[in-house]
Amino acid sequence: MGSLARGLIAVGAMLVLAGLALLLLEKFPGIKPGRLPGDIAIERGNWRIYFPLGTSLLVSLLLSVLLSLVFWIFTRR
Repeated sequence: MGSLARGLIAVGAMLVLAGLALLLLEKFPGIKPGRLPGDIAIERGNWRIYFPLGTSLLVSLLLSVLLSLVFWIFTRR
């Protein structure tokens, strides 16, 4: 049961860190999550399609780094 608790704590910590990273990214001029280069937005008439490809890649990279760091910390024994 201890490993499950540690895993849940790690996931929670990763989500908090990812949220903080996204908040910090908004402070930099030219970098706005959700409006990065590579995000696809199509508007025609009365419908709109938005696919945040660039933002998805950035979030994936951040979460991969954080997850690798957490696994490295917990397996360092």
